Amino acid sequence: MKGYNDNIERATLDNGDFRRVVYTSKEMQLVLMAIQPGDEIGEEVHDDVTQFFRFEAGEGEVWIDGVCNRVKADDAAIVPAGARHNVKATGGEPLRLYTIYSPPEHIDGTVHKTCAEAHAAHEHWDGKTTE
Repeated sequence: MKGYNDNIERATLDNGDFRRVVYTSKEMQLVLMAIQPGDEIGEEVHDDVTQFFRFEAGEGEVWIDGVCNRVKADDAAIVPAGARHNVKATGGEPLRLYTIYSPPEHIDGTVHKTCAEAHAAHEHWDGKTTE
């Protein structure tokens, strides 16, 4: 088993895709994201998934059950399972972040170049892992 090992800050800052799944195990999933200015993930609820966000660049808002939390580089947020949430890029540059889903949410290896592509996909984790 190889696992995942990389400079996560550099990988996050270099990522230009809205969503890029880089590693999936049975218990968790690591996803890089770049949300363009004015874009958002879109309000959602994961009934059985807790989600951790770490922000590396840009400015934004994390909404959790109607409460707005302003975020910037070096901030983190955790969304508990069952909470209605959204992440919005509010600054003049992309909001670059990585997120950890526990358990996984997306199909391993998924790449969505844009927010619109991600919203059109409607895919969910199929149980297959990276290794």
